[in-house]
Parts: sequence; structure tokens; C-alpha cells
Amino acid sequence: MLKIKTARERMEEQTAINVALFGPSGVGKTTAATTLDPETTLVIDLECGTLALGDWGGDTLDVRKEAASIGAHPWEFCRGLACWLSGPDAAEKNGPYAQGAYDQYCEVLGDPIAFKSRYKTIFVDSITVASRHSFQWAKAQPEAISERSGKTDNRAAYGNHGREMVQWLTTLQHMPISVIVVGILDTQIDDFKRETHTPQIVGGMAGRELPGIFDEVLTLNCFETDDGVQYRAICCHQMNPWNYPAKDRSGALDLLEAPDLGVLMQKLQVGRRSDQTITTLPTPTEPKPETENKGEEANA
Repeated sequence: MLKIKTARERMEEQTAINVALFGPSGVGKTTAATTLDPETTLVIDLECGTLALGDWGGDTLDVRKEAASIGAHPWEFCRGLACWLSGPDAAEKNGPYAQGAYDQYCEVLGDPIAFKSRYKTIFVDSITVASRHSFQWAKAQPEAISERSGKTDNRAAYGNHGREMVQWLTTLQHMPISVIVVGILDTQIDDFKRETHTPQIVGGMAGRELPGIFDEVLTLNCFETDDGVQYRAICCHQMNPWNYPAKDRSGALDLLEAPDLGVLMQKLQVGRRSDQTITTLPTPTEPKPETENKGEEANA
């Protein structure tokens, strides 16, 4: 029998939130983890960047060391950890997210129930490094080796890597606990001095798919007041004057939020939308009649 969730049940349950946070190098993305509850947060460290955590009392997991301890590639460990926490994908009969693979992960890593009951938030640092591990792994796979030359077929490698990244991110999306992934934000300036901001992820597929996978896409950066005072803030709205990658599915966040992920996550959990105000659309400017325009040109 179908289980229909009522509005009351939906609003009363604690919803897991998935967040992608981007920002330039050195802006304080890893440090943002220190604003989360240390008792219920685990930092998945792919960057060896725990120096930024200072004396924060939360737990960390070193992906490279853990992967080496069981003789696995770091990307294989990332996939296994995501499946172990999210559960098997019923649609996949074979592969790294199938039931058989999940059972093997449980044999190696143990029962995930105690793990998921202990932590409420997983902080993945970072998706940029994860994409490098994924591409390195993808290049070594048989389907990425040309049968004719015996060398790496870059097109096949990038295609395999893109599929791997999208499936991994989708698996993280379905975790029963909140997940925050952070990554580097690239800024490019063209010949007309126009700035373009994009997540630093190897290949283009994952970067294009990510906004449709994650509930919240945020940009942490430095801003400046009219008086020239600089401050850090998180940009949350898709329509923003800086063209930063951003998206707020909850509708509960302001254009700029303080760089405190703990407060921001609480605000998202409450889920009170602030974007429901009905406004009047501006009246478009009507073009002048052609005859009137010609007359004006003649008089000029």
C-alpha cells in the first residue's frame, strides 16, 4: 500500500539538507565547518586541510589514509562511503552502489546505523579534490584506454568521470543526514572585463548537473560596503548582482547571509519561506510609433 505523507508529518520531521558551498581559495570555506555543532558533525577530509579547523572539537576522517589502509583508490573509498551512508540503489543491479557492493562495504566499514545516529551533518572538503580523484581513477579504467593505440582516450575518460561524479553527488543527495560539500570557485575575466564564476570541478558534466541535485548552492566571498569596509558573507539567491552561482530551494534565506553555517542550517530547518510576497510586475516601455521616430530624426 502506498504511504502518503501528510503535510503535518512532512513539516514535523527533521529534513536532511544538502548544500554545495563554493568560494575562492582562502576565503574560509573549511573554517566554516567550525560554526557547526562539533558533537554531531563529521568532516570528510580530502584536502589535508584540517589546520583550518584549529581547536574545533569535531571529528574528522582522512580519506587518503583510510583508503590506503584497505588498499583502495581514494575515489573507490569516496563511492563506498557514500553508498554505505545512503544505502544501496535499488535501480542498480551491479556496480558500486548496488546491493552486493553495499553488503561488502558493511563488511569492511561495519554497521552504518550507529554512525548515522551519531552524526547529523557530513561536511565534505572538498568536491574539487574529489573530482581530481575521480578523473585520475577514470583515466585508468579499461573503457578509457584506446584499443588501437593503447593510450588514454581523453574523451572516454572525461565521459566516465562525469558519470561517476554525477552518480556520487546524487548518492550524497539521498543521505538521511545533512551533507555539505565545499569547493573552490573559479573567476575568469574576458576581453570585455566581464567576470564569470564557476565551480572548480574537473570536467563540465558535474558542474552543470550540480545545481539540479543540491537543494542549496551558495557562494562564500568577500564583499564591500559603500564606505569601503570589507566583510565576508554567503550569497544565496540565483538572481544576484555578482553573478555568483547560488540557489535557495527553501526560499528562507536572504540574498546575503552571515558566514555561519550553524545558523544558516537552523534557518533552513525552520523552512519559513520569505519569497512569497506577490509583487506587481513593472510595465514594459512601449516603443514609439515608427512615423513619430522618423519625424524626430528629420527634425534632428
